[in-house]
Amino acid sequence: VDNNCVGWYQSMYLGTHSTSSLLENQLSYQTDLSPNAVVILYDPMQTAHGTLVLKCYRLTEEVVKLRASGKNHYIDPRNVFQEVPITLNNPGLVRGLLRDVGDGLHGPYGRELTGTDTTFDRLDLSTNPYLEKHLEFLCSWVDDLAAEQYKFQHYTRGLRNNVENRNAKGRKAKEELAAAIEEGWTRNDAPKRMESLLMSNQIRTYCDQVEKFTGGGFGKLYLTKGLHEGEEKKAASP
Repeated sequence: VDNNCVGWYQSMYLGTHSTSSLLENQLSYQTDLSPNAVVILYDPMQTAHGTLVLKCYRLTEEVVKLRASGKNHYIDPRNVFQEVPITLNNPGLVRGLLRDVGDGLHGPYGRELTGTDTTFDRLDLSTNPYLEKHLEFLCSWVDDLAAEQYKFQHYTRGLRNNVENRNAKGRKAKEELAAAIEEGWTRNDAPKRMESLLMSNQIRTYCDQVEKFTGGGFGKLYLTKGLHEGEEKKAASP
């Protein structure tokens, strides 16, 4: 293994990363390689819509200890992944090249208007396909989470029925019920809570992305409205 290896990377589609496969791969890196190992995720779909999406994550210590113990406890979904900030540094020649390509005023040999203008994509107002795909994924994950919750309810109901059949009453019945439920979640046939935690985390990611994208979309609409009003006033003036 390379001594300079700090983790691994993969691409994601519309921010879909909170999966059991990614968790297991990242856990193996943090346990076998280094506790500080990270995973870098790149989203080409969102980057094509004008927003560079490059995320860096590692598992929190709470999750690592939970997986090592083999327990089926509940934790806050926000504490599954820890995001590590990413800083991009470009050499001076690269910054100069991007300036020439994106400006249109700094061409070779002093000629003007020879650069390539790449800023018009930011004013693209066709947000329907992008939002529709987000909402489609969001609804799918919500359905999966509802199915997981149904499994939990069915399993807990079975544990409750077993305790009620013992004919215990009063405080003793409550204590037996609490103990049976706590013991029941340690069995091998109990539903795994980590799946529902990952789903909740992914649903929150989709909601944050939709909120961020729609906020920028409203800004584009207000800007377009102002441009159209300016054109109408010019056209109406003699």
